[in-house]
Amino acid sequence: MSRSSTSPSDRHGTPRTPHTPDAPEPPHAPDAPDAPDAPDAPDAPDAPDSRPEPDGPDAQGGQDARTPGGQDARTAVTVFVALGANLVIALAKAIGGVFAGSPALLSEAAHSVADSLNEVFLLASLKRSKRAPDDQHPFGYGKERYFWALLAAVGIFVMGGCFSFFQGAEALSAGSSEDHSGYLVGLAVLGLALIAEGSSLVRALFQVRGHAREAGRGMAAELRRGEDPTLRTVLAEDSTACLGVVFALLGMWLHMVTGEVAYEATASFLIGALLVYVAYRLARESRARLIGEAIDPVQRRELRRFLEGQPEIDTVTSVLTMRLGNDSTLVAARVDLFPGLDSEEVEEVLVRVKTAMAEIWAHADQIFLDVTDASARDRAKAREDRQTLDETVAAVEREERGA
Repeated sequence: MSRSSTSPSDRHGTPRTPHTPDAPEPPHAPDAPDAPDAPDAPDAPDAPDSRPEPDGPDAQGGQDARTPGGQDARTAVTVFVALGANLVIALAKAIGGVFAGSPALLSEAAHSVADSLNEVFLLASLKRSKRAPDDQHPFGYGKERYFWALLAAVGIFVMGGCFSFFQGAEALSAGSSEDHSGYLVGLAVLGLALIAEGSSLVRALFQVRGHAREAGRGMAAELRRGEDPTLRTVLAEDSTACLGVVFALLGMWLHMVTGEVAYEATASFLIGALLVYVAYRLARESRARLIGEAIDPVQRRELRRFLEGQPEIDTVTSVLTMRLGNDSTLVAARVDLFPGLDSEEVEEVLVRVKTAMAEIWAHADQIFLDVTDASARDRAKAREDRQTLDETVAAVEREERGA
């Protein structure tokens, strides 16, 4: 087994057109089916190069916002915008909440403080995940993003959700004696907060839309399957912040009109429940990727079909993948070659195939091919795996068309 490295990917979902410069044509195995003239071009119905190529400078090898560095720069700007908005809003909410004695406004202040701390975590993840591999971490530090996103989820749960529940319970037990002047100040603060949070949310949505366009899928599909945990966390925080401000506005207004503190306590409980739910979803995604998650099923099928289309490969017994970061993927495949190749020819075939794979899927920077003798049982299992993967891809495509 050997390893192939290449530059980081532009997007996981957008393979580049295969190009193997002046690769020598490998010998044909005895009794093998006729092979195509160009061994690096897969003869499969859904070969990777059938998917759309990116437009613009990146398609010609230049660097723009579609490259990992460009994407990270855009994500960093989005995080900084959210951090600046949350710091200002947290201070305004805290002052307004103390002045008005409003539990809902204090819950929102805690929410903004939690979001600000989380954005510091996310900025740390952008920098730390780009560190070069070393002896202790030979596959790099790409999973740092998932770790810091998990910490951000814990921060949302503890600092936002739990404090909001506490404020709601305290409001119900203590009653209220607020005057309307304090509440008018609180409502004004929340109105400004909604404008600021909405601006940050619009910025995050624009970036998500750009990622969706690059990956060739719709916004709904990108929100479900997007690969950048930092951007997903910012988007979740901004969305819940806007909804939380709406809950607080309604609770304070109803409390001011009716004199019933239960409305505002309910708003605090709703904010807390919303934050707990968002924290759970973010933590679940981070957990899956920290444990080790395979790449998109569409790409797994493309990888398998590419290998099966090589003239020297008789059977692909298994293809295993794992995300190592936003722009790093491990690919390990077991292949059975046609008989008749000597050891030197086998090595040439493996190098050529891995080079072509790394050019098509630039994020696949850790590629391992294991040559094995496939038994009848291995071949049957390979057919099963292929069928299961086809069914999974068909389900994903149906879901995306429905979205």
